[in-house]
Amino acid sequence: MAKCSINKNTRQHQLSRYLNEDPFLTDDDLSRIFGVSIQTIRLDRFDLHIPELRERLKNVARGGNRQLRTMDGGELVGDLVDLDIGNSGISILPVTPAMTLNKTSVARGHHIFAQANSLAVAVIDAGAALTGSARVSYKRPVYCGEKILAKAVIKIKKGNKYMVKVTSEVKDEIVFKGKFLVFALQEEGVSQ
Repeated sequence: MAKCSINKNTRQHQLSRYLNEDPFLTDDDLSRIFGVSIQTIRLDRFDLHIPELRERLKNVARGGNRQLRTMDGGELVGDLVDLDIGNSGISILPVTPAMTLNKTSVARGHHIFAQANSLAVAVIDAGAALTGSARVSYKRPVYCGEKILAKAVIKIKKGNKYMVKVTSEVKDEIVFKGKFLVFALQEEGVSQ
């Protein structure tokens, strides 16, 4: 399960490589990979000037060449990781205790839906867009502490109508699928 003990320089070099390949890795994930404590990973990141997960995701999102058009950034549920307006987008949503049912620590469905729906609207190339209908299915429960990675892709565009497919995963396991019919509003109809 854990790797054999390696020296600090080698571990830090490998840690940097891992994070370049997958910026979604948490300190907990890295501690399991390297067989060291989370505190050791944090110290390694500090030495290498590598920010925590949330800051890394913001940096990745800033690398995108286009900004949200259909909504303000605060309206998007989850952290935007990648956006190719008119084509696709990716967001990540860490599940917090406030999002879960008290008895089971299972994420309430409306949070999972809201992440997928807001991402489906975000990928539309228009000043404003609204969801007309959605066909969704939940594949397995999502628990507190897990991170949901949602990927949206525009499949069909006809006039101002878009069919957007969203697939949400936790550690490469599909937990939610949705098809959203999204309507772009006419620019003159959008109040500023």
